[in-house]
Amino acid sequence: MTNNDVLRSVRYMLDLSDAQIVKILALAESQVEEAEVHSFLKKDDDPAFRACPDVIMGYFLNGLIFQRRGKSEDAPAPSIERKMTNNIMMKKLRVAFDLKTTDIIDILKQVDFAVGPAEIGAIFRKPGHKNYRECGDQILRNFLKGLTKRVRPAVS
Repeated sequence: MTNNDVLRSVRYMLDLSDAQIVKILALAESQVEEAEVHSFLKKDDDPAFRACPDVIMGYFLNGLIFQRRGKSEDAPAPSIERKMTNNIMMKKLRVAFDLKTTDIIDILKQVDFAVGPAEIGAIFRKPGHKNYRECGDQILRNFLKGLTKRVRPAVS
């Protein structure tokens, strides 16, 4: 999935305005203008559309973690990846929403997407690990859809 797709999905899920997204980015010490955020949220075929860079997506997901869980002065801030992958986005969303493997399996079941604990565990492994598995677009898309149902049950 593209960064823009994930950003749009999280925006809808949490009912965020462009200004709120700017504030979330600021929590992770990133300065992005509201107009720029607006261009990230446009449809792909809109002339004003702009692809969301991996670094901005990293700042957004870290800011989301800080907004939802609080910023700990004791723990170091999560790193900002230069290259975002579906696995990294899943990890950061897992932390932001304080989810365990069983929660993720339940979320995916809600949208009729059956996945076992071993498969979920493989997604959260380090890339060099022998059991590491890349998170496909289908898993991330269904995870976001199920998470939206959980967070915003009346709407979805």
